[in-house]
Amino acid sequence: MQEIINSWLTAQGVHESYLTLSSVLIACLFIFMLCSISFYIAKNYVLVLIHKLTKASKNTWDDVLFDHQVFSRISLLIPFILLLLLTPLLLDESSLLATVLIVFAKIGLCFQIARTISSVLNVINKLYRQTASERYLPLNSTLQVIKLVVYLVATILAVSQILDRSPLYLLSGLGALTAVLILVFQDTIKGLVASIQISANKMVAPGDWIELPKYGADGDVIEIGLNTVKVKNFDNTITTVPTYALTSGSFKNWRGMLSSGGRRIKRAIVIDVGSIRFYNQAQLDTLTSVTLITDYLVAKKAEILKQTGELVIDSAITASTINTRQLTNIGTFRAYITAYLKQHPKVHHDMTCMVRQLPANEVGLPLELYFFSSDQNWVNYETIQADIFDHLYAAAPLFGLRVFQHPSGYDWQKATTNADA
Repeated sequence: MQEIINSWLTAQGVHESYLTLSSVLIACLFIFMLCSISFYIAKNYVLVLIHKLTKASKNTWDDVLFDHQVFSRISLLIPFILLLLLTPLLLDESSLLATVLIVFAKIGLCFQIARTISSVLNVINKLYRQTASERYLPLNSTLQVIKLVVYLVATILAVSQILDRSPLYLLSGLGALTAVLILVFQDTIKGLVASIQISANKMVAPGDWIELPKYGADGDVIEIGLNTVKVKNFDNTITTVPTYALTSGSFKNWRGMLSSGGRRIKRAIVIDVGSIRFYNQAQLDTLTSVTLITDYLVAKKAEILKQTGELVIDSAITASTINTRQLTNIGTFRAYITAYLKQHPKVHHDMTCMVRQLPANEVGLPLELYFFSSDQNWVNYETIQADIFDHLYAAAPLFGLRVFQHPSGYDWQKATTNADA
């Protein structure tokens, strides 16, 4: 081909001293034009046609191939292939320019093939996420390892082309660099081992709600990678956590709560101990209008009456309430809370529901409510919790109970006013 170009240049009257340079320039221009035209046709015509065909197709996998640029990266192979084929035809293979162009074409092919394989792996990952029912297979981490190997092979082949050495020659030297490679890729190795452990033990999967206070992560897992786990927090920020941190440390996974159908509410109402007392008959009569504890009061009255009837009648004993069994306002209030929770439409009735006393402390006697809401949505959950405790705080005075709080400025002002009066 060079002879044809030289003959044509001679016929055009080019001087012999400029013949070699002109031939090289024309050959390079011709190669550049063919590569550019091939890329332009592939990008603006072939890819457009493929895009139309994928849109018209009922399959979804071809759309994923196009979205992940598999076809566009394949089209980029054409200019490098033409450069590799045309250079020996239009230039002298022994020349430095031809050698540089051939090496450049081979390096470009190596990395472009690696990029194409990477896109195909992304497609596999995408299709797996759309169709797989099992979320615990560490496919993303595995694919990232494969990508790393593919790019490592591409780099070795590229370096072998530059040095004009066999790839085996370079691989033989990697054995002596094992310690260095382990040091460089230690995070990758730990991430790979951690991802396998996470999958085998089913510790976490994309979509799980996890908490890692150490890293400020509190939200849904959106991706488990080779080196990092991405967590979308509830304020829409993204926190990246090292993958091995999930196996080397502790974290909270809320998956069990989400699959159970209920969400726990555990909160205490602190009662002022000074307001706890026995009920007299007049006070019990005022509670007969509270329908939720009507059955409770009837049963307790009958039980107390029966127990009192079995005792020896002694006017000195019966004259004191401490010597006979009596209802207390704290016990009645506890029964009211239990009845209120069991009839509440937003409380999960198939899960634990109880009201218990905790040990009294310096602020009073805590009454702890332990139950589950049937609605797991965060906003609805907080609303249900607030509505229940709003009602109970307002109902406590009806039972003669005071909810404890530390004295405030208003309390001191009221005490001063009463003292002056």
